[in-house]
This record gives sequence, C-alpha cells and structure tokens, in this order.
Amino acid sequence: MKTNTYIIALLLAFTSACNVSKDIEKPQVILPESFRNAANADTASIADMEWKSFFTDASLQKIIDSAIAKNYDMQIALKNIETAQLTLAQTKYAYLPDAKLQLGASINRPSDNSLNGLSISQFLGKSYIEDYATSINLSWEADIWSKIKNQRAAALASYLQTTEARKAIQTNIVANVAQGYYNLLMLDAQLDIANKNVLLNDSTLRIIRLQYNAGQVTALAVQQAEAQRLVAAQLVPQFEQAIALQENVLSILAGTLPTKTVRNTTLNTVAVSNNPSTGIPSAMLGRRPDVRSYELALNIANANVGISKANMYPSLSITAAGGVNAFKATNWFNIPASLFGTVAGNIAQPLFQKKQLKTQYEIAKVNREKTVIQFRQSVLNAVGEVSDALVKIKKLKEQQAIASTRQNTLQQAISNADMLFKNGMATYLEVITAQSNVLQSELETASIKKAQLSAQVELYKALGGGWK
Repeated sequence: MKTNTYIIALLLAFTSACNVSKDIEKPQVILPESFRNAANADTASIADMEWKSFFTDASLQKIIDSAIAKNYDMQIALKNIETAQLTLAQTKYAYLPDAKLQLGASINRPSDNSLNGLSISQFLGKSYIEDYATSINLSWEADIWSKIKNQRAAALASYLQTTEARKAIQTNIVANVAQGYYNLLMLDAQLDIANKNVLLNDSTLRIIRLQYNAGQVTALAVQQAEAQRLVAAQLVPQFEQAIALQENVLSILAGTLPTKTVRNTTLNTVAVSNNPSTGIPSAMLGRRPDVRSYELALNIANANVGISKANMYPSLSITAAGGVNAFKATNWFNIPASLFGTVAGNIAQPLFQKKQLKTQYEIAKVNREKTVIQFRQSVLNAVGEVSDALVKIKKLKEQQAIASTRQNTLQQAISNADMLFKNGMATYLEVITAQSNVLQSELETASIKKAQLSAQVELYKALGGGWK
C-alpha cells in the first residue's frame, strides 16, 4: 500500500507543472508616434483628468453624478461584477476534493428458485437481504495538465472584463450626458434667436403695413413680410419640442422620471479648448476600457485552448469512501464491526469520442485567433476615433471663425437695411432678405459652437477619459 502511495505522489510531483498549451502573448500593434492632426506631442493627456475636472459646469456635474449612481445600465454592470466575483471566489476551491455524505437502506428479495435465493435461505434462514450504509465519499482529480489552473485564469479574466465593462459604461454615460447637455444649451440659444427674430419681424411687418395703408407698397409686400415672420415663429415650437425631448433623454440617462433640466449657463459662456492635449497613442491603449477588455479576452481564449487540449490527455482521479455498513438495522452503527473503507486510483485516457475533443481544441484555437484580430481592430478603431475628433476640432474652429465673421457682417447689414428702409432708400425685399440671412447665420453659429463642444467630448472619450 505504501509503495502505491509513493508512486502516485511521484507521478503528481512530476506532472503538476505540465501545461499542454502555449499561451499567445499580447500581440504587438503598430502605433504612430503621435496622433494625426494632433497640435502637440506632449505626453500629457486630457483623458488623465477626472471627469469632474474636465466638465466644470455644476449643473452638468449634478446630472452626471445622478446618471452614474442611478443609470440602470450601470446598475446591471455592477451586478455583473458581483456575479464574476462569486465565480472567481468559487474557483479557489477547485483544487479541493468533492465530498458527499450518503445514507442508504435497501431490502432485496430474490426469487426462491434462483441461485441467490437458495443461498440466502441456506445461510441466513430468510428470503431477503437487508443492507444499511452510511458513508462519506471523496473524489479528487489531479490537475496534471493545468486544466483547473486555466479555468481559474479564465474566471479571473472574466471578472476583470466586467470591471472594464463598468468603466466603458461610465465613459459612455459621461459622454452622452455631456453631449445631451450641450445640445440642450444649443437649443436654448436657438430658441432665443427665433424669439428675437419674431420680434424683429413684427417690427418690420408693422412698418410695411403702415406703408401699405399709405399706398406706398402693395399687398405682396405685406404677405412676404408676414411669411418671413411665420418662418421665425414656426421655429419657436420646434425648438421648444426639441428641448422637452432632450430633457426627457437626460432624465432617463440620470435614472429619473422625465422632468425639466436645470442649467445655470448659456452656450456662449461655455469655453472651447482648441488645442487639447492628447498624449501618445501607446498610453491611450491602457486607458481605453474596450481595448483592455479585448486584452483580457485573449487571456480567456488562451485558457480555453489549454482546457480543451487538457481534455485530450489522461486524467488521474482518486476516490475514497468510508463509513458504516451492516445487513441488519440493529447492527448498523455497531462500532467498530460495521466500519469499512475503500481507496481507489484511476487513470483514464480518451480514445474515441467521435472526434469531439479534437474539434473542440481546433475551435478554441480559431477563437483565439479571432480574439487577436478583434484586439488589433479595437486598437485601430481607437486611434481612428482620436484622429476623427482632432480633425473635427481643427476644422470646426475654422468654420466658427468664418461663421462668426459672417454673422457680424449680416448683423451690420440688417441694421443698415432697416435704417435705409425707414428712410425710403431700400426696398422691403432687401430688409426681409437681410432678416432671413441673419436668422440662418445665428442658428448656424450656435450649431457650430455645439459641434465644437461635442468634438471636445468625443476626444475625451476616445482617449479613454470619463471612467475616473
């Protein structure tokens, strides 16, 4: 018995470090030294800032705080983390044997004309057999090929993936709330522009009506002036509707019932950073939750390859059982006469299972190759998103300068047209055209300012900011 024990111990010591599968390391990716369209190559990045430092508006901070705490997607992500934690904690016990307490009683009555029946009658003097047993059964499989080790590695990577998923959700929440808030400020500004233009058109319409009553202009002039006024007036309910809908979206993001959104600032007072620091591309990879998630997916894929490969190799299992057993109930717990114990070792090698194990192994390798491709794609997408945001910031700055100059020119034009019209030196068509141009220019300028703020948020998110 001692010799067998030594053999088993030596076998376990020899094979305990076996790993039948070679892991693929984190794939190397080609990254540029700096992002395309980046204004500088500074190692600092706005993504290293906490979101409260990046978004300083108190009203916006309050909405983001509420969204992070109450958003249902975030709550689900936290529950997923709890589930992964429980699964990871359970894998700590994978090296321990399975134990089972078993209590059983049976009565077997064979045929009187059978060999068993004749034997029972001859030796026991009765026609049935009783059997009563209480035992503890143990079973344990040696982790020769690192199967359990790989299962634990997969569980750990899955847990870390859930934490990256929470970061990704928070990043999206912060960005979406900020985008919605800036859109709300733009709609406020456009509603104010529409109301001002309605008042301006009202003033022009009154003058044209006076001229019509004096016979200086035709009814066509009144109709065109009225039509121009209605263009501005129609925008008012459109913007009011859009504001209400955007407030509802922000409320739902914040995990509350639809209600009015408090904002104590205007679009014009929000500053735009035209040259934000981006840092270097390699540093971005460590901040992006989606890229980190694909890195962890590779760990899971490596573990799955190891597990599927180990399933093709011999497995060593040891079983043991001990307890009390008797063929009479009265002797069931008669100690030590009723005590029994057994120990057995078993080595099993799969031979033919319709090529299922080999197929599972090949599929695991293919899935690992897919994970590498997905990781490379996520890196490419990340670099592209940063470059997209940078070119938006650059070109929107140019558009803003042109739009601002155009707006100032048109505002001067409408002032001149109004003065000339009152002095009879300009026609009503020139006034109406000037008012229409100013309306469109002011609305466009507000849209560009909002687009600049949105591009700034996109860059912050693309660089991996928002989850701190």
